[in-house]
Amino acid sequence: MKRQNARTLALIVSILTYLVVGAAVFQTLESKQERSHKRKLDVRKHELMRKFNLTKANFEELELVVLQLKPHKAGVQWRFAGSFYFAITVITTIGYGHAAPSTDSGKVFCMFYALLGIPLTLVMFQSLGERINTFVRYLLHQAKKCLGMHQTEVSMANMVTVGFFSCMSTLCVGAVLFSHCEGWSFLHAFYYCFITLTTIGFGDYVALQKDDSLQNDPRYVAFCFIYILMGLTVIGAFLNLVVLRFLTMNMEDERRDVKQKALLSASKPRGEVSRLLPPSTSTSSTPVAEDAAKAKDLKGAYTEVLHFQTICSCLWYRSKEKLQGSIPTMISQELPFSDAYLQQNSDCPHYMEPRSTGCMCSPRQCTSISSITTGLHILSPFRVFKRRSSV
Repeated sequence: MKRQNARTLALIVSILTYLVVGAAVFQTLESKQERSHKRKLDVRKHELMRKFNLTKANFEELELVVLQLKPHKAGVQWRFAGSFYFAITVITTIGYGHAAPSTDSGKVFCMFYALLGIPLTLVMFQSLGERINTFVRYLLHQAKKCLGMHQTEVSMANMVTVGFFSCMSTLCVGAVLFSHCEGWSFLHAFYYCFITLTTIGFGDYVALQKDDSLQNDPRYVAFCFIYILMGLTVIGAFLNLVVLRFLTMNMEDERRDVKQKALLSASKPRGEVSRLLPPSTSTSSTPVAEDAAKAKDLKGAYTEVLHFQTICSCLWYRSKEKLQGSIPTMISQELPFSDAYLQQNSDCPHYMEPRSTGCMCSPRQCTSISSITTGLHILSPFRVFKRRSSV
């Protein structure tokens, strides 16, 4: 089984096991409290029904009215501040549930608004996370240089450590402020910050729902909005590191598989390689024809290797010496590029000669894709190409 498939299967089994364990733990912790709370509420319900002489139907009607009044208890929700708060919970997928559209037109607009806003928000947080990680990596590198450390390279462990402490600091600062402003305990405020910034959004604790805060305290409203957006950016930057590490592992495995496949195709007997050539070439019997067939065999194998390269050639440099050192039986000294590969690219208007810089695209095209080339060097099937230093 391929390593990537084994890793994916292991992840599926791990998630299912994690769900089963979590369900068992939650059942153990919460079921007893739930039954006790339900008995107390039933007792209180019958006391109220006897005290005010209410029938079961009257009590259910009263209960429905109380539930409908609950969202309005915190004040008006659908002025601009409250609507902006709701829009944040929609596009960030927090979804507290403290407010929801009641009109049909509002529900339809909410669906289309979320359909465009959610992916746009995810891309924005992903981009911000990348920029933050790049800036943090630069600061760590400069700090190591200033401290005179011999190893100034910033490792993944360094980045994960900084990201973890940044997340914890963000949660703790928010917990202190919300516990003061909302009157919650530190644990409950920390719980609210964690549930909010991980976009779980149960809605059991919601800020700005006390004493008409949405209309009466604009500074606190602004702080809540900024904290949620900035906190999501910090959490997104940290998760970006973890996901990036997993993607890097998959890319390394893919590269290893391609390299092994290319080596196997290079080690095929001459008879198998000659099947790729035209019949006229493989049936020739003259010494000159045999030499030409041998050269074409080598070129065909090299072309097959190059066809594994599915990314624009402007991302790579030739390294003829490394290639000849790692696969000496494939490439001759007079074969810097396969004829098929060069002929394939010779008709392009931006084709460059193989004796030049080695870039197969024009500088203008190279520049247009330079923003996505970070990390793509690990996709090379052989470590025989160097990425352009300008990328």
